[in-house]
Amino acid sequence: MDYPSYEPDFVVETKQAKYLCEPKRADLLGESGVQEKANAAAVWCEHATKHAAEHGAKPWSYLLIPHTAIKANMTLQGLSAAYTFSLMNAT
Repeated sequence: MDYPSYEPDFVVETKQAKYLCEPKRADLLGESGVQEKANAAAVWCEHATKHAAEHGAKPWSYLLIPHTAIKANMTLQGLSAAYTFSLMNAT
């Protein structure tokens, strides 16, 4: 499958993992272009995680975060638990 080029807004690295983080206006999350980019990023993270596992590196996750969820009291752990995007939960 051929996916368009994609550059995430943020890459975050913790002691345990790496994250591609994409904050997006909540009303745009269901748009086809946003979903296509999310699918491409999720596929990339799957491949990167497989490669990382083979070389003792950290797994990757893609977070598609609605702007309304970004609050001063939110943690990366909380955002990850709520907004990790995978091909299984694609709309």
